[in-house]
Amino acid sequence: MADEDEKENLPAAKPSQPVQRRVIRGKAPEIPIFERKNWLIHLHFVRKEFKTCKALIQEQLHETNGRCEFALYVQALIERLEGNIQSSLEIFQKAQRLNTTNPDTMKQVARSLFLLGRHRAALEAYNEAARLSAKDWEIFHNQGICFIHLKDYGQARECLRKAIRLNSAVASFIQLGRVYLLQGETSMALDLYTHAVNFNPENPDMMSTLGLLHLETGETKKAFNLLGNALTYDPTHFKSILGAGSMIQRQGDYDVALTKYKIAAQSAPESPQLWNNIGMCFFGKGKHVAAVSCLKRAAYLAPFEWEIAYNLGLVHLVMQQYASAFHFLSAALNLKPRNGQLFMLLAVALTHLDDFENAKQAYEQAILLEPNNSTINLNYCIALYNAGERVSAAKQYSMFEKKFASDDSNDVDPEVLARSTAIGPSLHVGEGLVWKDGERTGEGNAKAESKSNSVGSKATKDEE
Repeated sequence: MADEDEKENLPAAKPSQPVQRRVIRGKAPEIPIFERKNWLIHLHFVRKEFKTCKALIQEQLHETNGRCEFALYVQALIERLEGNIQSSLEIFQKAQRLNTTNPDTMKQVARSLFLLGRHRAALEAYNEAARLSAKDWEIFHNQGICFIHLKDYGQARECLRKAIRLNSAVASFIQLGRVYLLQGETSMALDLYTHAVNFNPENPDMMSTLGLLHLETGETKKAFNLLGNALTYDPTHFKSILGAGSMIQRQGDYDVALTKYKIAAQSAPESPQLWNNIGMCFFGKGKHVAAVSCLKRAAYLAPFEWEIAYNLGLVHLVMQQYASAFHFLSAALNLKPRNGQLFMLLAVALTHLDDFENAKQAYEQAILLEPNNSTINLNYCIALYNAGERVSAAKQYSMFEKKFASDDSNDVDPEVLARSTAIGPSLHVGEGLVWKDGERTGEGNAKAESKSNSVGSKATKDEE
């Protein structure tokens, strides 16, 4: 009985459950030999550890007999970053032959061709890339730039408009506006940039571009507001600082302009435009040695910028170093042979180097190139008067009076007025002019010619 009672108290047996067996998975699949080290190559590339990256690439290419597309692609990128454009082009072409359907590789082939100056070949490569990827805005954007270099502005406009329709990138807006400006359609460029600013209201690049265009068209208030807004979003934006500093410099506030340029120098210390403007600030303050030092640094960074050579010639004229002035002005004329201001300054230098015959030819060429510039006639008049050719000087003075009277601009240099007032009675012309006591025209002629040009002709040539 007791045994039966114990059996009744035992818990009921549960039905048997299937045993959960642990599934032992096999080894992770091997990555194909062509792609095994791609992740490591990419890691070192983005870290800019190019030496290690190139060693890995060589190892990968050796294992794959040169058939790893990604390794070739990264190797070509490194070659281009190191300045070996031709080598990068050849490697990109190898990668493209391994995979002829990859539009990214074809775009890089076109980019290398563009950097080599082979714009038509680059355009053909971009056309092939467009066939592989029909909706890539970068391809149309770069096609437009190629057409700009080939001076086919109609095709450039069409390509850039396609790029903007696919992706409203700021770079495409800027390049399309550049095409409008190259074709002389300033109003269309203004409308386009205004639309782009409304579309990208917080982009300092777009605001600074529109601001500088307003500055070129004489709308200084709009320009200053836009440049100020750009600096609000990015206080170190180089383009905006340079433009705002240039406007402040034109107002004669050189110390404030130099403060702006000091900020810009931290982000772009090798900018020739920056050192040009700094040099002309020192020139405006009368620190000629510092001005020459800054301008020579600008000339070293950009030896083919005629404005920098122009300013160096001007500063040396004011310092009465006429041989050096002749050297820099001749260099500027080789780069810009159709500029009347350059011929006038060259004539001033030649006059003081006792080469009056060549100086007269330079004055005549300056008048021919800029027939409405009254300052050239005044300087020519002073040079003729000092050489004893009073009749010719009187003729040039009469031409100066006519041009000066017809000039509606309000920006008149006081030095020009003072010199014209002084020399008029000496030539027995200009009866309405007042002779100032104690002022002698024969003395100080060098100052008259150089200083009247430096202010009256806006010779500072600030570059925005």
